[in-house]
Amino acid sequence: MLILSVLFSSSCSGKMKAGQVISLTLLCVVAASAQENFDAARYLGTWFNIQKLPDVFQKGECSTATYSLKSPEVVGVLNRELLADGTINSITASVKAKDPSEPAKLEVSFIENSPPVPYWVLSTDYDNHGLVYSCTDYGLFHVDFAWIMSRKQETIVELQSILASAGVSVDKLLATNQYEAYCSAMSQ
Repeated sequence: MLILSVLFSSSCSGKMKAGQVISLTLLCVVAASAQENFDAARYLGTWFNIQKLPDVFQKGECSTATYSLKSPEVVGVLNRELLADGTINSITASVKAKDPSEPAKLEVSFIENSPPVPYWVLSTDYDNHGLVYSCTDYGLFHVDFAWIMSRKQETIVELQSILASAGVSVDKLLATNQYEAYCSAMSQ
C-alpha cells in the first residue's frame, strides 16, 4: 500500500506542517474491530486529544471533544482547540450508531444534511483512554483519521500498539500540546 502524506504550508510562518494522511488504495481496510459492548452513555464527557494522525481541519493545540446526550440515539459533540493567536476554535457535531447491533461503529455529522463519516471507537475503558479510527473512501484513494484520547492531559503511548496492529501509520501521529499552563484559556 502506498501512503502519501500531504504537506501544507502555514500561511503566516512559512513552516511546513505534516498534512492529511492519504492512502492511494481504493478501499478503507480496517484490521481491528470496534469495541465490543460499547456503552455510549459511559463515553459521555470530556476527552483530551493526546495524539492524532495529521489532518487539515484541526490546527490548534489543547484539543478536547466533549460528548453529551442529545436524544436516546444521538450524542452531541463539541470539539474545541486553542489556536496560535490565542482564540478558541470550536465546532459541534452529531454522532450516532450506524447500526444499533454495532454501537461502537458510529457516524459523525459536522454540517447539517452532509453525509456522515465513520467514527469507530476501537478501544476505551471509559475512565482513562479512548482510541478512535475513521476512514473515508474517495474513489481512487482513501483518507485515514485516528485519535488517541484521554480523560486527563497526559500521553497514552501504549495505545499506539493497538493502532499499529490495525494498520495505522503510528509514525505519522502528531502529539497535541495538553500542558495545563499552556491550555489554561480552554478552562474559561
